[in-house]
Amino acid sequence: MDSGPQADVWRPSRATISALLLGLLGVLVVAFLAGYVPLQRREATLRAEADVQQNSLPRVAVMTVSRAGDQNVLKLPGTMQALTEAPILARADGYLKRRLADIGDRVHVGQVLAEIDAPELDQQIHQAEAAIEQAQAATEQAQASLAQGKANRELAGITADRVKRLVEKGISPQQDGDQAQAQLAAQDANVQALEKAILAQRSNLAAVKANLSRLQEVQGYRIVKAPFDGVITLRNVDVGALVSTGGTLLYRIAQIGTLRTYVNVPQASVNAVRVGQAATLTVSHLPGRTFRGTIARTANALDPATRTMLVEVDVPNADSALFPGTYAEVDLSGSRPNPPLVVPAGALLFRNDGAQLAIVGLDQTVHLQKITVGRDYGDRVEILQGVTEGTTIIAAPGDAAREGAKIVPIHRDNRR
Repeated sequence: MDSGPQADVWRPSRATISALLLGLLGVLVVAFLAGYVPLQRREATLRAEADVQQNSLPRVAVMTVSRAGDQNVLKLPGTMQALTEAPILARADGYLKRRLADIGDRVHVGQVLAEIDAPELDQQIHQAEAAIEQAQAATEQAQASLAQGKANRELAGITADRVKRLVEKGISPQQDGDQAQAQLAAQDANVQALEKAILAQRSNLAAVKANLSRLQEVQGYRIVKAPFDGVITLRNVDVGALVSTGGTLLYRIAQIGTLRTYVNVPQASVNAVRVGQAATLTVSHLPGRTFRGTIARTANALDPATRTMLVEVDVPNADSALFPGTYAEVDLSGSRPNPPLVVPAGALLFRNDGAQLAIVGLDQTVHLQKITVGRDYGDRVEILQGVTEGTTIIAAPGDAAREGAKIVPIHRDNRR
C-alpha cells in the first residue's frame, strides 16, 4: 500500500560548509587582530618607555665595603739613642793636668781618660795625717793618765784600809777614816773619767783616720777612668782648665754596640705591637740598607697629651754604622687578628654634619650614611662606625650624590 509522498530534508552541500567555516575563521582573525595587536603595541610602548627611563638613570661605579688585609702596615718615625750613656764629671777640685782621650775614641772599662792636679787636696791629706798623729799622741797620753789614776786609786785604797783598821783599834780618829774613804771614792771617779777620756780619744782617732781615708779616696778621683766600654761622644775641657767637684763635665761616653730606638705608637695600633716582635729600620744616610731590631719593652700606658704609647726597639750595631741621635723609619708591620673596615678615600663625602658614605640599597636607591673615620692611609681610610662589611657604596660619589637618588650600579673590584 502506498504511504504517500515523503518530506524533503535539507542537507548543506560541501560548498556551503566550506563557506561557513571560512566565514567563522575570518571572524576569529578579525577579532584576534582587533585585540592582540593593540595589546602588543601597548606592551612595546611600555618597554620602550622603560628602556628610555632606564637609559636616562646615571650609571655609577659601586663597590662593597671590605676589611683590610691581615697584615698590619705600621711605619713610624723613631729616634736612636745609646744603650748606655753617662756624663763623666770631675770628683776632685783642681786643674786638668793631662787629657788622654778625645771625641770619637773607643775606650774600655777602667781606661784612664784624664788626670787632675789637686795640690790643695795633697795639703789636706798631709793635714789629716798630722791630725792622726796628734790623736794617737793624745790617746797615748790619756792611757798614761789612766795608768797613773789607777795607781793613785790603788794607793788610796791601801791607805783607806790602813786608816780603817787604826780607827777600829781607836788609834786614829773617825775623821781620818772618813777622809781616807773620800779620797778613795775620788780616785775611783778619776779613773772612770780617764777611761771615758780614752774612749773619746779613740773615737777622735777613728774620725781623723776616716777623714784621711776619704781624702785618699778623693785623691784617687784625680785619675778619671772610663766606667764601661764605649765611645767618647763629648769632650768638654782642655789641659789647664779649672775643674770642680760635681760641677765640671769632662766627657760623655756612650755604649753603641746596641742602640735603643724610641717610637710613639698611636692608640689605634697599640694592640698590633708586642714585646719580642721583630722590627725593620731604615735611615736616610744609608739608603738601600735595612737593620733588624726587636721590641724590648713598651710603656703599657698612653701619653694623655698625644694618645701614643712609647715603644723601645733594640737594634744591634756591631759595625757601628748607626749613631745615637739618628732619625729612623721603623717598620712594625705584623699580623692582626681583627682587621678594620677600609674604603677608598675618594668614597668619602664631607658635608656639614660630618663624613658620609653614599650607600646603594637593593632598590638601587642612594642613602647618605654618616660614619666615624679612623686612620687615614692616604689612598684608604678606616671606618670605625656607620657601615658593615659587604655594604654596597658608591666608589666616587662626588658632590652630586643626593639622598633618594636612583642609579644604575656598575660593580667593580675593591681597590686595596
